[in-house]
Amino acid sequence: MQEDDILKLAQSLLYDRAMVSWNGEWVGAIAAITKPSVSAAGGDLNYSEIFIRDNVPVMVYLLLQKKYSAVKNFLTTCLSLQSQTPQTRGIFPTSFVEHDGVLVADYGQRAIGRVISVDATLWWMVLANAYVKHSGDRDWAAQPNVQSGIQKFLDLILQPSFREAPTLYVPDGAFMIDRPLDVWGAPLEIQALLYGALRGAAALLRFAGSHSQPHTPNDCLSYARVLRRHLLKHYWVTSKTVQVLRRRPTEQYGTGIQNEFNIQTETIPHWLQEWLGDRGGYLIGNIRTGRPDFRFFSLGNCLGAIFDVISPNQQQSLFRLVMQNQQHLVAQMPLRICHPPLEDTDWRKKTGYDRKNLPWCYHNGGHWACLTWFLCIAMQRQNHSLPEDLQYTVKSFLKNCYELMLRQLPDQQWAEYHDGPTAYWIGQQARTYQTWTIVGLLLMHHFVNAPEGESRVLDLGL
Repeated sequence: MQEDDILKLAQSLLYDRAMVSWNGEWVGAIAAITKPSVSAAGGDLNYSEIFIRDNVPVMVYLLLQKKYSAVKNFLTTCLSLQSQTPQTRGIFPTSFVEHDGVLVADYGQRAIGRVISVDATLWWMVLANAYVKHSGDRDWAAQPNVQSGIQKFLDLILQPSFREAPTLYVPDGAFMIDRPLDVWGAPLEIQALLYGALRGAAALLRFAGSHSQPHTPNDCLSYARVLRRHLLKHYWVTSKTVQVLRRRPTEQYGTGIQNEFNIQTETIPHWLQEWLGDRGGYLIGNIRTGRPDFRFFSLGNCLGAIFDVISPNQQQSLFRLVMQNQQHLVAQMPLRICHPPLEDTDWRKKTGYDRKNLPWCYHNGGHWACLTWFLCIAMQRQNHSLPEDLQYTVKSFLKNCYELMLRQLPDQQWAEYHDGPTAYWIGQQARTYQTWTIVGLLLMHHFVNAPEGESRVLDLGL
């Protein structure tokens, strides 16, 4: 198939097969396009539901196509499903589905492990701000139900807790990595999303008019600034910061200590030396007392750049790190979700023998084409300010990623993920015709091939 034919096929799959109508309007896209026979037998699990997380690339693509009414209807529908029960008041559902003429939402009660997807709630705020910014629909943002939903979200986030840290504490599997992978605590992806959501909420609250509000834009921005300082202090690493960390004293007590999380030298993995090089830098996966997680999580780092958690100079270091480690992160299909995978005893103990998260599989070092567009817009946002040598390298890198996807995804039936150290194999339990894989290719085409002035048109509203 020629490139144009592949892109037309992808658009047809999205609009004709994946999008779901409710009361005559699009309400979102299902996670994967399934065969009727499979769906009737119940073999598709919940892939026929509409997930907020999976619809992020869908809604971004619809924004780029100026299909604003579809995005607004999705956001409004999700808002109508915001939880009102005391235990979960303010959260948005992981997914929803029509059943007997009613939309039924999943707040974790049907999930494996019964864990709520915290990222769904944060993504709604980011998408809502992106919609208003790109559509100019301030009237929607000013509606009482929208402003009330934002306040409920902030009630959830800004409430007192037993921790002074500004990070959002979550259980294992509460975001895109939705099965046990030792990501409990303050995982990077949630913290980067929280930062973007707080800034998005601040922007949306400004349309509330003169009505008094329990939480104000300044409340959001103040919290976001404290969170950013925390992430830059404890999550950002380079070869130099690791050197400093290795020589810090331990077992200290008081307010003026250097090693706040009592990190022992033995917890710093040796693979970091080659991975970082002398010019690379990234945000580590997690910080916990005595248990830092130095794994590289692709989406969290991409969001850290997109939301400007890290500075332009730090973003250059991140991009150099990605260029340096292409054999790990790209190989034959971009983009590895985390590196390195848990293996041997670590896999057994920390995943609970999870067969889906075997080493180099699924979220344990698997490759997800749907992540590549996040890296693309992160890099293109800063392209004008990158050194000339890095500009050329990044442009070639993104073009190569797009061509890998274009060449393989249609033949591989738009697989959900890929397995193995080089991502050559389709995931053992991967669903085919995965919607965000399909839309991921469309977004990569847009950002890689758009004219220079248009390639940075979308900044997720921030």
